[in-house]
Amino acid sequence: MDATVTDRRTATRGDATELDIGVEGMTCASCVRRVENAVRKVPGVADVSVNLATEQARVTFNGKPDAAAAAQAVRDAGYGISEAVFDLNVTGMTCASCVNRVERALNQLPGVLKAEVNLATERARVSALRGSVTADRLASAVHEAGYEATPVGGERALSDETDLPAARSRRDLLRVLAAAALSAPLLAGMAGHLFGSHWMLPGWIQFALATPVQFLLGWRFYVAGWKAVRALAGNMDLLVALGTTAAWSLSVYELVTAPSGQDLALYFESSALVITFVLLGKWLEGRAKGQTASAIRALIGLRPDKARLRRGDTEVELPLAQVKVGDVVIVRPGERVPVDGQVQEGGGSVDESMLTGESLPVEKTVGDRVTGGSINADGLLVIETTAIGGETTLARIVRLVESAQASKAPIQRLVDRVSAIFVPVVLGIALVTLIGWWAHTGDVTTAILNAVAVMVIACPCALGLATPTAIMVGTGAAARHGILIKDAEALERAYAVTIVAFDKTGTLTEGRPKVTDLIPAQGVSEGELLQLAVTLQAGSEHPLAAAIGRLAEAKNVHAERATDFRALPGRGVSAKVEARTLLMGNRQLLEENGVPVTGYLAGPAPELEASGRTISWLAETMPEPRVLGLIAFGDAVKASAAAAVGQLHRQGLRTVMLTGDGQGAAHAAARSLGIDHVVAEVLPEGKADAIARLRSEGNVVAMVGDGVNDAPALAAADIGIAMATGTDVAMHTAGITLMRGDPALVAAAIDVSRRTCGKIRQGLFWAFAYNAVGVPLAALGLLSPVIAGAAMALSSVSVVTNALLLRGWKPQAERT
Repeated sequence: MDATVTDRRTATRGDATELDIGVEGMTCASCVRRVENAVRKVPGVADVSVNLATEQARVTFNGKPDAAAAAQAVRDAGYGISEAVFDLNVTGMTCASCVNRVERALNQLPGVLKAEVNLATERARVSALRGSVTADRLASAVHEAGYEATPVGGERALSDETDLPAARSRRDLLRVLAAAALSAPLLAGMAGHLFGSHWMLPGWIQFALATPVQFLLGWRFYVAGWKAVRALAGNMDLLVALGTTAAWSLSVYELVTAPSGQDLALYFESSALVITFVLLGKWLEGRAKGQTASAIRALIGLRPDKARLRRGDTEVELPLAQVKVGDVVIVRPGERVPVDGQVQEGGGSVDESMLTGESLPVEKTVGDRVTGGSINADGLLVIETTAIGGETTLARIVRLVESAQASKAPIQRLVDRVSAIFVPVVLGIALVTLIGWWAHTGDVTTAILNAVAVMVIACPCALGLATPTAIMVGTGAAARHGILIKDAEALERAYAVTIVAFDKTGTLTEGRPKVTDLIPAQGVSEGELLQLAVTLQAGSEHPLAAAIGRLAEAKNVHAERATDFRALPGRGVSAKVEARTLLMGNRQLLEENGVPVTGYLAGPAPELEASGRTISWLAETMPEPRVLGLIAFGDAVKASAAAAVGQLHRQGLRTVMLTGDGQGAAHAAARSLGIDHVVAEVLPEGKADAIARLRSEGNVVAMVGDGVNDAPALAAADIGIAMATGTDVAMHTAGITLMRGDPALVAAAIDVSRRTCGKIRQGLFWAFAYNAVGVPLAALGLLSPVIAGAAMALSSVSVVTNALLLRGWKPQAERT
């Protein structure tokens, strides 16, 4: 986006700043007035003008614009905002204080709504008003804050980026080895003191060894510390630079001023070993952080670089980037499927385990869909391409996992507040330590060393890493087993769930019902009943409609022409066939239209429902209201459903089933599964109301569903869990998506959420406890700078390593 657009969107005139906001959803002049009145109430707004034709609101602020407040006012008025999202790679960050500084720099730009920076991934995600900023302007703001940023590229760039941490790790290891080699002689003399030997290298040799460690290998701390000072902030690098420089300078002073022949009290080993330990800690931390991203690397690695296309009578191998939708792709046994597509010829077993977590290969035949990244185990597949590049299922999964790993958990806000003042507070404690020890003992050397220990042991790194590393590893482990978690907030909500509500059809049952009974009314034949039913359901995608279609096809019954077809969510369908107005659905639909259920049909219905059957009534309202017959359906319960409900009970959760089925069928299914409570004969909006009632009782509710009818309930729940076998609308509404229709994954999703949040809390506890104990001990003179440096390096490594234990997580069903 060019600079002219940026200037138009954010213009400054005198003390006033104009900001253009794209508004979505306005339809008339009253909408314009609503938006203007809402935005005018935002503090600092001097004027607002909304243009319905361009769908733009031009807002004039007195002073610095508050884009987030103006955008929220538009949303609160019931309209949408045109947003753009930017992802940046940020280098040079070392601790939570750096994260705060980058976020502050980005959030200060006009038009930026929210900026979130992740220390573990070294990424920034920025949401801004569309057109208000460019990626280059965001990168420039990061540079001005003392760091470097580049926009995240496409899929190939993302693949290339996975090589960068390895190169950086090799470079850091060389620095660690060089620092260790130079520091080892200094450590030898120090170790000798512990065993009663007073051997020590000559002072100028110590100087020669320590100085390259201090100013060459440790130069990174000076650079990053100076950038922090320029930005009127502090970070871990500043603490290390100040502390080690003080120890090195004190040693140089002693070396230069001490009389000849006098024993020297030098501390070169302290400065050199602290830098060595910190470099070692950073190298170990980087390696551990690299392992947290293993899930993303594994997913990216599923995509082959080339595809074999059929062109006429020949086969050609082309780079994947040249494949287009509609191309015919040949996949031989043992090869990965390069694109999403539909099988045109051939068939065989396809291994989708890396995408769905399903360990058994899935049989594919003509007409079945296949997913790019899966492996053709046997047989030859000829596939017509339906999605490529960023639109493939694999690409969407990668984006979802990346988005979750880049998100910030609500608990991180506390960490951000602490880290914002952490370095200034530590510097204050170090100053008090220096003055206190000097005043108390009169020994300036002891005072300086204790102040150095305070600065060196304080570690904001562990605070900044505790949350993002656990989220990265937890969401990555979940993704490997077919559980996609939308963001960190969904993790925390799932952790707190107390009730799980299930939709029935397609969630607890196979979602592939079959007709078990056809009972026509008097004067109606079974063939006529089936023909009318298939005519009514021809325009529906409901599983019951598909069951009727399969039976009609088997009996060679064809649909007639129907008009005015209407889908009635939660009740059924209606249409006109010739001069007759027909209905097909549940008993509630009949009652709404004044159609009584009389005669012998009233008898078998309760019995069929009590045995678990779902009943659909077929009736006409014109020329006269009457029931034409009933059709009973049976839908097999999924094999893992009962065990899944049992696992939820063992986790201490209550279960509820929400369904539009009749009371008899719903309660029969619930009894077989062990579900605690049933809400039957409920419309889609009724499901949302039922969820709201459960929440009003103080429960934290998870809703599990797979269809359009479930979307309102998924949105109404504290956390929505959608099965990927269902519709896109359900998955967009959900906080967690299950990549296969296995109810056992619900308990697994809650389990991984609990374990991940547990790791977050463990990491934060140890990070806070480490600083709360270590800093006072250093201030009291109970820790030497060397021990303090080693402890500081260990703290961040231990937090990341603890989070890495989540990599071995498996769902309960897969544990041996």
